[in-house]
Amino acid sequence: MKEYIGGELELFKHAYNWKTYFSKILKKYIRGDVLEVGAGIGENTNILFDGTQISWLCIEPDSYLSKAILEKKENGYLPSKIKILTSTVNELQKSKKFDCILYIDVLEHIKHDTEEVIMASKLLKENGILIILAPAHNFLFSEFDKAIGHYRRYNRKMLKKILNFNLEIVELKYLDSLGLFASLMNKFFLKQEYPTIEQIKFWDKKIIPISKIIDKLSFYVFGKTVIGDWKKQKQTK
Repeated sequence: MKEYIGGELELFKHAYNWKTYFSKILKKYIRGDVLEVGAGIGENTNILFDGTQISWLCIEPDSYLSKAILEKKENGYLPSKIKILTSTVNELQKSKKFDCILYIDVLEHIKHDTEEVIMASKLLKENGILIILAPAHNFLFSEFDKAIGHYRRYNRKMLKKILNFNLEIVELKYLDSLGLFASLMNKFFLKQEYPTIEQIKFWDKKIIPISKIIDKLSFYVFGKTVIGDWKKQKQTK
């Protein structure tokens, strides 16, 4: 199994406002049998799982991280309904189909992203939903991106390009408008490899509430994160 080189997962577990923000946008699509790809340490699982789903499978290629998710399940932090596999999409049996597949801050870590999405689409049921949340704009690519193993950042055009086969766009927009300017400041002035926990908490408590207002007023046309949902089209005979 692949070892994850990033160390930001423990930092970003403190970003409660941010996770609550994007989860409210996504929850209407997260139903039925759910596959969460690259589940990390299970913090997004904790926010996104609300008990209404039929099943929830977390896959994580790093054995250390998947063990951390299992421990959270065993101590009651995560619900017993969740299953965990140290695995990748490519290793899953094609007989299992899902109503929803999640890539939350994951696709940017995968070198061959188009091939990954094609494999994931084969695991979707008809009318199933593929959800992608990723850092936006390559002009924001920074020392932090390098440090945690990002191959790229995305914009809407890039996501449309890798998802133009049997998936149709339901929703595709940017989030965290004010955070975009904070990221520009870090790239050109601070040049930090990692944010501090104080910076994460400041961004989460001060910047995200303002971004939520600006995002809505600006119709989600800019931001440092891109988020999208795609529906698998019915097969034509």
